[in-house]
Amino acid sequence: MGISDLIPGVSGGTIAVILGIYDRLLDAISGFFSRNWKKQLGFLIPLAVGMGAALLLLSRLIEFLLENYHEPTQFFFIGLIIGVIPLMLKEARPKKNFGSGHYIILTIAAIIIASMAFMHPVKSIEPITSLTVWSVLGLFLSGWLASMAMLLPGISGSFILLLLGVYSTAINALSTWNIPVIIVLGLGAIIGFIGSSKGIKYALSHFPHITYAIIIGLIIGSLFVVFPGMVSGATSIILCIITFGLGLSVTTLFGLKK
Repeated sequence: MGISDLIPGVSGGTIAVILGIYDRLLDAISGFFSRNWKKQLGFLIPLAVGMGAALLLLSRLIEFLLENYHEPTQFFFIGLIIGVIPLMLKEARPKKNFGSGHYIILTIAAIIIASMAFMHPVKSIEPITSLTVWSVLGLFLSGWLASMAMLLPGISGSFILLLLGVYSTAINALSTWNIPVIIVLGLGAIIGFIGSSKGIKYALSHFPHITYAIIIGLIIGSLFVVFPGMVSGATSIILCIITFGLGLSVTTLFGLKK
C-alpha cells in the first residue's frame, strides 16, 4: 500500500481491496477513534510501519525516475491506471447495477478530473522546501484530501497531490527528509483519515453503485492528467511501450490474485 501511494494512479485502497483487507482497514481507522481503540493497534501499527518504510525508502527512486525518465515513468503510471479499471468494474458490476444516471455521474466525474490537466501542468510545478503561512495551510489541506483518496478504492493519494500541484513537494520532502513539510502533510493526512473513514464507509455501504460510478469516472479522467503527450524518438517510444506493459501487468496480476 505504501508503494502504491507513491504512484499517481494506483490507490492504497485499491491494493487493500485486492488483498482482502479493505473492510478491516475502514473498521480499524474508524475504531481507532473510539473507546475500543486498543483493539485496532495490532492491525494498524504493522500496516503503518510497512507503509512508512516504503514511502521513505522508495521516494527518492520515484523522484529520480520522474526527473530523468519522465515519459516512460508516466506511461508506467498510465498502465497501472488502466489496469485498475477492470478491477473496479468487477466490484461495481455495471451491467447489473448501473442505470443511465450512474453513467451520467461517471461521465461528469471523468470530465471534471480530465479538465484539471489544463490547470496544473505536472512538469512546471516546483517543490515547496520552506514554509509560509499560506504554504502550511495549502499543504495541510492537500494532505487532508490525499488521505481521503487513499481510503477510496481506485483513487490514489499521490494522484490527488499531483492534481493539486503538491506531488513534487511530497516526494522531495520524503527523499530529502524535510521534516517540517512532512509533519504538515502528515497532520493533514491524519485529520483527513479521522474525518473521512466513516463517511467513505457509509457511502460504500449505503450508496455503493453511485460511489463506484464516481470512482470509475475519476480513474478514467485521471488518464488525461497523467498522459505526458506524444512521444518522439524510437528509443523513447520503445521504453514507453515497455513501461506501459509493465504497469498494466502489475495491476492485472494483482487482480488475478483476488
